[in-house]
Amino acid sequence: MISQKEYALRREKLLKKLSCNSVGVVFSGEHKIRSNDTEYPFRQNSNFYYLCGFKEDKSALMFVKNKKISKTILFVAKKDKKLELWNGKRVGVKKAKKRFLVDEVFCIDDLQKHLKNCLDLADKLYFDFNLDYSKVKILKRYAKNLSTHKNIAPIIQKMRLIKSSSEIELIKKAIDITKEAHHSVMNMDKSGKNEYELVSEFEYIFKKNGAYSDAYTSIVACGNAANTLHYIQNDQPLKDGELILIDAGCEYDYYASDITRTISVSGRLNEPQKELYELVLNTQLEVIKMIKPHAMRSDLQRRAVELLTTGMVKLGILKGSVKKLIKKEKYKKYYPHGIGHWMGLDVHDECPYKHKKGKEIKLQEGMVLTIEPGIYIDKNDKKVPKKYRGIGIRIEDDILITKDSYENLSKDIIK
Repeated sequence: MISQKEYALRREKLLKKLSCNSVGVVFSGEHKIRSNDTEYPFRQNSNFYYLCGFKEDKSALMFVKNKKISKTILFVAKKDKKLELWNGKRVGVKKAKKRFLVDEVFCIDDLQKHLKNCLDLADKLYFDFNLDYSKVKILKRYAKNLSTHKNIAPIIQKMRLIKSSSEIELIKKAIDITKEAHHSVMNMDKSGKNEYELVSEFEYIFKKNGAYSDAYTSIVACGNAANTLHYIQNDQPLKDGELILIDAGCEYDYYASDITRTISVSGRLNEPQKELYELVLNTQLEVIKMIKPHAMRSDLQRRAVELLTTGMVKLGILKGSVKKLIKKEKYKKYYPHGIGHWMGLDVHDECPYKHKKGKEIKLQEGMVLTIEPGIYIDKNDKKVPKKYRGIGIRIEDDILITKDSYENLSKDIIK
C-alpha cells in the first residue's frame, strides 16, 4: 500500500518542476458508456492516481505556484444522498480534507471559480494535451490571456519511470497472483477444452486473490492463432499437439503484471516446437543477463535480433547472411515487435524512452520493464520448412533494475 505521505512527496516533486507563476491541472478519469445507460468498469486516470491515490471520478488536482505560495488543491464530488443510493458513497469534501495531505479541498463544482482566480495571477498553464475537448475548453476559457500552455503529462510520466519500494511491492503482489493463475492453467487437463475456459480460470484466480481487473485483455491463442499478436477472441477449441501462447497478467491495486508463457495442449513439445521454443527461451535468458544500470534498451533489442536471426538461419527459416538479413530487416516477418516495454501503473507504462533532445534514456535502478522475444510463423508461409509452420512462441518476464544488476520478478513462473 502506498502511503499518503508518499503521494504528498510526489506532488511536492511535481510542483518543483513547474515554472513560477504557473497553474497545473490534472483530472481524474471519467466513466465511459458501454451502451445506453450502462458503463464500463471505472478505472482511474493513471497520472491522477499516481499523484494522490484517489479512486473517484469527477475530481481534479490543481497545482498553484508563484513567488508567494506553492500549493496543491484537490477537487472532489460533493456528497449527494440520492446519487449515492444508486452509485455508492462518496468521500466528499469534509472527509477528503482529513484523508489527503493536500493544502486545500473543494467541491468539483467550484473548480471553474478557482481556475479563474488562480489563472488571473499566472503566466503559464500546465495540463494534459490528450485531455478530452470538453475539459480543454474549460481550461482555455480562463487561460486565454496566458502566453504559454505546457503539457504536464510527460513531466509526470518521467517521474513514474522510477518505482518506489511500495510500488515494487504492489507489482510483486500482482505477479504472485498471476503466477498462481498461470500454474493452475498449466496443470489443467486441456484435452477437449476451449480457449475461453483457460481465460475463465485466469479471471477466477485474479479476482479470488483481490486483483479485480486484468492488466490487459488476456490472450489465449492455440496453434496458428498465436501468430496474431493481439489475438483476443479466445474462443477456439484446444487441439492436441498444438501450442498455446498465453499472455495474461492481473492488476493489483492499480499496478500491473505482464506475463507470457507458451505451453503445449498435451503437455509435451514435438521436435520442431522444441527447437523454436529453445531459440526463444535462450534469447530471452541471454538478453536478461545484459540488464543493469546504464544499459540501453536499444542494445537489448539489437542482441535479441542477432540471436533470433542467427537461430532462424540455422533452422532454415531465413536464408542468407545474418548481417544482411538484419540490415534489410528480414527478421521482422517473424519477430516484428520490440524486446519489451516499461511496466507499472499501466501495463505499457506511459513513460518516455528518450530525453527531450532525442537521446535514449538509460536503464536506472527502480525501473521495471518486460523482456519478451518471440517467433511467429504463419501456417500458410510456404517459404519456411513445413514442420515450423503454424507455430507462434513468446516468453515474457517482468524485470526490475537493481543497484548493480537486475531482479527477474517473475522468475518463479515456470518456463
